[in-house]
Amino acid sequence: MKIKTILVSQPAPTDERSPYHELADKYGLRIDFRPFIKVEPVDGQEFRQERINILDHTAIVLTSRNAVDHFFRMCKEMRVTVPESLKYFCVSESVAYYVQKYIVYRKRKVFIGKQSFRDLLEVIKKHKDEKYLVPCSDIQKGEIPELLAKSGVKYTNVVFYRTVATDLSDMKNLKYDMLVFFSPGGIESLKKNFPDFKQDDVIIAAFGPTTAKCVKENDLRLDIEAPLPEAPSMTGAIELFLKRQAKKK
Repeated sequence: MKIKTILVSQPAPTDERSPYHELADKYGLRIDFRPFIKVEPVDGQEFRQERINILDHTAIVLTSRNAVDHFFRMCKEMRVTVPESLKYFCVSESVAYYVQKYIVYRKRKVFIGKQSFRDLLEVIKKHKDEKYLVPCSDIQKGEIPELLAKSGVKYTNVVFYRTVATDLSDMKNLKYDMLVFFSPGGIESLKKNFPDFKQDDVIIAAFGPTTAKCVKENDLRLDIEAPLPEAPSMTGAIELFLKRQAKKK
């Protein structure tokens, strides 16, 4: 089948040079964007019930922009002044750069992994005397606390925000040739909002191994998996799929 319409389960890109726009122009596609999940904060009252003192920790592990935002939100809500001595261990350069929204960036305080949490863990191991706080969501990857526990560092894993399904009741159907997902939460939202969804000829694309696994566990067919060695981005994987489909004709 010829792919003409794609629904990406994320907010629309604000950059006019987005590779999605280039993909649409190159292949004559209509690409729509609609977030399938949203983030809701854990409030201060609920956080207090965990009996966790933020100031008992000397370092913080930040795995996403959401983790950054909700850590500082919680500090404000709890009237906690973030000490200048706090050390920030960020999973990537983009997360480290985002921290500058809240603090004056100093190299001695910010430590960066290459891209994956395993990379960051090697940096964390070099600072075993720190007491780490790990702000996370309710659907945190299981490997994070597992790897921290194995490393022998002192850490506290705390849910600062939750990922919930977006209400998509205004969408009467999913008449798209391709659906693109980036998290297990997106798949769960699909099942919740469209309980009668039948895949049939619809192409499903998933980014990341946990998303791909969730697709299969929900008895859906995984047609496109990213990242790939030859296509590290989702748009690259989609284009590779389109090229292969064209060759079959």
